[in-house]
Amino acid sequence: MRQQANSAELGARSGAALKLLDIVLKRLSVVSMQSTQNVAPLRHLPLLDGWRALSITLVLVGHLLPVGPSQWAFNAPTAATGMVMFFTLSGFLITRFLIEDGDIRRFLVRRLMRIVPLGWLGMFLAFLVAGDASLEKIAGNLLFYANLPPFFLVGPGSHFWSLCLEVQFYLSIAMLVAIGGKRALFAIPLACVAITCARLYWHEPMSIVSWFRADEILAGATLALIYEGWFGDRARKFVAHFNLFLLAPLLFASADLRTGFLPFLRPYISALMIGASLYNAPLWLRQICQWRAVVYTAQTSYALYVFHGIFANTWLGSGDALIKYAKRPLLFAATVAFAHLSTFRYERYWNIMAKRLTTQARNATDPGLVPR
Repeated sequence: MRQQANSAELGARSGAALKLLDIVLKRLSVVSMQSTQNVAPLRHLPLLDGWRALSITLVLVGHLLPVGPSQWAFNAPTAATGMVMFFTLSGFLITRFLIEDGDIRRFLVRRLMRIVPLGWLGMFLAFLVAGDASLEKIAGNLLFYANLPPFFLVGPGSHFWSLCLEVQFYLSIAMLVAIGGKRALFAIPLACVAITCARLYWHEPMSIVSWFRADEILAGATLALIYEGWFGDRARKFVAHFNLFLLAPLLFASADLRTGFLPFLRPYISALMIGASLYNAPLWLRQICQWRAVVYTAQTSYALYVFHGIFANTWLGSGDALIKYAKRPLLFAATVAFAHLSTFRYERYWNIMAKRLTTQARNATDPGLVPR
């Protein structure tokens, strides 16, 4: 009886969530955005490929390899450094898209079809490995709220908390622009500071809960506003004034919970570091960011992130320290192989479909647009 009651309650909760999402999507479908006609593609910033490659490398190293002597406890700060960089890049890129394009329907279709298909596949594999597939956990993961209390993550998919945060950010910023237009993006810095204040008040230097972690994404979104000139040249010059090589070790320190107040500044240090690089990165660093291996790592970064945690919870990650690390080359090989297939086969299919859907919808509503 209890199980039936729980199932009924879960069904009602999921139904309410889907109904709310349906209302939101209907609201977005009637929003008329200016400046979406003849929109040029976003200018690619090769430097960001380097940061993305570095971020996933730090996450993999922090999760799978020993970082110095065990008593130093550097693994967690290493992975956290990679995660904050990843979130900064995400907030920056998403906000730039909305600033320069502004088509919310296209944004939602492309972003959700970019992250959801592989996310759901990874969740299925995680449930398969864990052997734990309760209805509550399935719903929490598939609807991307598993990182919120009372938490519905499973062991092999415990790293999917970040996917939940990403999707929640997509929906939130889309609703923000749908309700208030592009001008509503000015609220992002205020929301970022508010979340940091909440972290300070409840003493949450590191959390997977959205309202204690989203300032890392919002700091990147604020950087996009600065980069696009929304706060004038003075703000740009302020960011460009910083030395990214001095900020890098400071960022690592801010990812270590033993550094007192510094972890609360982690979102802003990351945004300043990446922002400073956009203005004053040396030529040699820009060239490194265009190396084939770096670009490839950046392209496969999402799939690498999804698969590494799953495989680490299989036979490939089992055994005592000696056995476990002896099998690390196999674990890395499996992760890279599956990430390659996913990126250039599975994910590519969904990305192409998303572009077709949004292009067809755009042409249907704008006869003046000629397909290329």
